[in-house]
Amino acid sequence: MFDVTSRLTYKNVPTWHRDLCRVCENIPIVLCGNKVDVKNRQVKAKQVTFHRKKNLQYYEISAKSNYNFEKPFLYLARKLAGDPNIHFVEAVALKPPEVTFDLAMQQQ
Repeated sequence: MFDVTSRLTYKNVPTWHRDLCRVCENIPIVLCGNKVDVKNRQVKAKQVTFHRKKNLQYYEISAKSNYNFEKPFLYLARKLAGDPNIHFVEAVALKPPEVTFDLAMQQQ
């Protein structure tokens, strides 16, 4: 997973992939571009090409807003089980509850 708001994290993807393949040769790998909900995106979708070179599945996700968060897990479950028909049986959580802080209480 890399951060689409940081070019450096995408630049490190080939190294992370190489290191992972050295340890575990034959495992399914999913590449995820996270923080697609953030406005100051630095790595544009058309710039993400590493997954094509290595024949990897790629998803753009947002852990914060839950956008596409289930897709990498479902892909891996299908690959590991060898069953392309696996699906989630319950609706996924839409959004975690938001926490609010009372700044006056926090400063005491």
